[in-house]
Amino acid sequence: MPAAEIAAPALVVSELTHRYGDRLALDHVSLEVAPGEIFGLLGPNGGGKTTLFRILSTLLTPTSGGGSILGLDLLRQRAELRGRIGIVFQAPSVDKKLRVRENLEHQGHLYGLSGAALRERIDDLLLEFNLRDRARDLVETLSGGLQRRVEIAKSLLHRPEVLLLDEPSTGLDPGARLDLWQTLYRLRDQQKVTVLLTTHLMEEAERCDRIAIIDHGRIVALNAPEALRTEIGGEIISARTKDATSLGERIATMLKLEASVLNDEVRIEHPEGPALIARLLEKFPGEIDSITLAKPTLEDVFIAKTGRRLDDADEKLART
Repeated sequence: MPAAEIAAPALVVSELTHRYGDRLALDHVSLEVAPGEIFGLLGPNGGGKTTLFRILSTLLTPTSGGGSILGLDLLRQRAELRGRIGIVFQAPSVDKKLRVRENLEHQGHLYGLSGAALRERIDDLLLEFNLRDRARDLVETLSGGLQRRVEIAKSLLHRPEVLLLDEPSTGLDPGARLDLWQTLYRLRDQQKVTVLLTTHLMEEAERCDRIAIIDHGRIVALNAPEALRTEIGGEIISARTKDATSLGERIATMLKLEASVLNDEVRIEHPEGPALIARLLEKFPGEIDSITLAKPTLEDVFIAKTGRRLDDADEKLART
């Protein structure tokens, strides 16, 4: 019997590099996204994910490297590519002074849709996104979550095969975030739409099929969230103290353990967490203010790969 065909990647980038003057924003980034996959780019503001998003959206030409989406070259086939991808930017693109249906109608006209075909497509999307009862409402009267639904509905009018979203949960409350992800899962499972999104939220990254952690313009980890957590191994012990640097050094010297220091906290990865906690409290009585034990998270993965927390990186980097 012939071997089963392996589906070609929906998105490929190879050695993408981009500079803003002397600053290197992307440093030889390469990755592939499978058809029907929800793929996340996780990283701090200024880490390079927004630059990569702009290149994939055909809005920015890289300094070097290349790639393709749906087999179309990112640099040479932009016009054709724009007709096959949907884009949702972080900044709202809906006209808040227009009604929901009017926003969709104008978007359809930009893609050459009109008449009965456009009306039918709008009706389908209003039903899909539970907006039918709000079709005549001004967008400015909608909640943030409902406005985001209109944004995504706009991006899907021309039936794109790949959907690109930049920080899609920005400004949404927890309930609206859940609604957003239910929508993305339906697009993936029912319509086989490939989704690539950028985020700096660990909770959002956990929901992706796979993620790439990007920092200082480089991909430092790439895998399914569960697989990345498994790479850490063991359990994470976090001990808070007044002099974390001193405690960390003495733990490393006296107990022969690798300990990292983040602000006022000493962190240790160990397969036998409870037993080690007892040893630490016995060995360093009165020095530890609090101590916790937890399974590895994506935050721990980021720390292991970069040496700092994601929130700390956000504070130090300006957005690209």
